[in-house]
Amino acid sequence: MCLAIPAEVIKLLPDDMAIVSIDGVSKEVSVALIEEITVGDYVILHVGHALAKINPEEARETLDLLRQMGVEPVEARP
Repeated sequence: MCLAIPAEVIKLLPDDMAIVSIDGVSKEVSVALIEEITVGDYVILHVGHALAKINPEEARETLDLLRQMGVEPVEARP
């Protein structure tokens, strides 16, 4: 089973890359599939690629639900 999780864009980098924060853990990912992305946007992240923008409230709710279930976001694991 694959899991895509919400992440906040905290820094834009050259070459369609960005740094995102997943519940406080930073990760460099590709944002090549998303147009007009800005710092502060939330994205759905899967295997190092941002797939789509997501509403910030929905992103926070999803992360809260994962925490309540005791699930650590897969993308955030070292």
